[in-house]
Amino acid sequence: MAESIVYSTIVQAAMTYWHRTFATLCFLVAFSVTVPVLAQEKKPQQTTRILFLLDASGSMLAKWESSDRMEIAKSLLANLVDSLQSYEKVEVALRVYGHQFGRERNDCKDTKLEVPFAANNAEPVKKKLLQIMPRGNTPITYSLQQTAGDFPEDKQARNVVILITDGLESCGGDPCATSLALQKKRIFLRPFVIGIGIDPKYEQQLSCIGQYFNAADVQTFQNVLSEIVAQALTPTSVSVELVDEQGKPVESNVNMTFLNALTNAPEYNYVHYLDAQGKSDVLDVDALLSYDLVVNTTPPVVEPKLPITPGKHNVIKVKAPQGELHLRQDGPSPYGQLIAIVRQHGSETTLTAQQFGSRHKYLAGKYDLEILTLPRIFEKGVEIKQGQTNTITIPPPGQLSVPSQIQGYGSVYLLENEGNQRWVTNLPEQSNGVVMALQPGKYRLVYRMKTAQASKFTDVQDFTIRSGATTTVKIFNR
Repeated sequence: MAESIVYSTIVQAAMTYWHRTFATLCFLVAFSVTVPVLAQEKKPQQTTRILFLLDASGSMLAKWESSDRMEIAKSLLANLVDSLQSYEKVEVALRVYGHQFGRERNDCKDTKLEVPFAANNAEPVKKKLLQIMPRGNTPITYSLQQTAGDFPEDKQARNVVILITDGLESCGGDPCATSLALQKKRIFLRPFVIGIGIDPKYEQQLSCIGQYFNAADVQTFQNVLSEIVAQALTPTSVSVELVDEQGKPVESNVNMTFLNALTNAPEYNYVHYLDAQGKSDVLDVDALLSYDLVVNTTPPVVEPKLPITPGKHNVIKVKAPQGELHLRQDGPSPYGQLIAIVRQHGSETTLTAQQFGSRHKYLAGKYDLEILTLPRIFEKGVEIKQGQTNTITIPPPGQLSVPSQIQGYGSVYLLENEGNQRWVTNLPEQSNGVVMALQPGKYRLVYRMKTAQASKFTDVQDFTIRSGATTTVKIFNR
């Protein structure tokens, strides 16, 4: 018997242990499923595809320092392609124009993808470069159009074009408009343009295609190639500091949107964060894009064309001092959920509709409130100060009671201090009685029964509404 009791106790203890363990495991499983959803996932490294668009028109045979433009371009390009082999997830391709036909033919479709994108294809590119001989004209626009089919279908890839040329469009096309259209379609993110021996007065015709570099000499050409690769492949980061009126980075917990400055599409959405030491966190961005930053305060702050230096950490300071507006009403509200329309002082554009009983942050400044009571209350020039709370309190309304059976036409007016009257609302044409909430003040009721046969039978009565009290007005049948 004793052995049976001991055995039963051991079994019970074991069952209790396993129940607790199972519950703990369920919790851990649930936790492990939930956490990755909440945590910010690190994105896998994107593939970067660099298309070299090389000018092989006849002018590339011109002498340049110790050789000619084409030989130097091919030599430096071959070295660059070799060096790109050391980068992970980087693919290159080569498109050439002006090399298949002589100038006398004036072929404006003389362009060809000589080496398509592939991993580790430096050798095919270098071999093809050795075979190219300058011959024809400069169809830049048509060549840019053809690049749309050069990049494999991959929405996650970073597509880059590096145009190397010593001349301008010679076929009457518009390379600037073409480049812009392709960027908007995200065929490529940003084209780089390297001008060899370009007269400065013609640089504008190339700089509108993409980021322009003037390779005035061979050493500059080599430096430019290295700089472009650094911009395309070196990680870039930013920290956004939301500073107050004294320039201190104390504001936080605000939504921020990095917009593509070219397409206006959102590229990144973040909620701003400050750590325990008051430092903004570091955000990774793609330096191949140009950004407008929208800090979604009320009203929003827009920083156009962020000055981001590729390959470095950038600190962006945005002036965004905020204060708080607290709306409250004494006593219960017969209006239901009372709302105030908030506008910037002097503006007719609605910023937000804030509920009474709530607190909301606004940029430091002055605001106009339209409170949807009956009659509406207008508060002009309400000042919001940095780091402070401005509380707006309105008195509780009273009630107007019209117990008479209504069959007619009438309105309620507010009697203002200057002796004017302001329309507030109309009474229903038919009703067994009216009860409505009105803010404290002096009023006038103007009414004519439907059965009255002339305007002279209009009934006019003045009355007063007090907070929390009911005022009864009787309509006489005349």
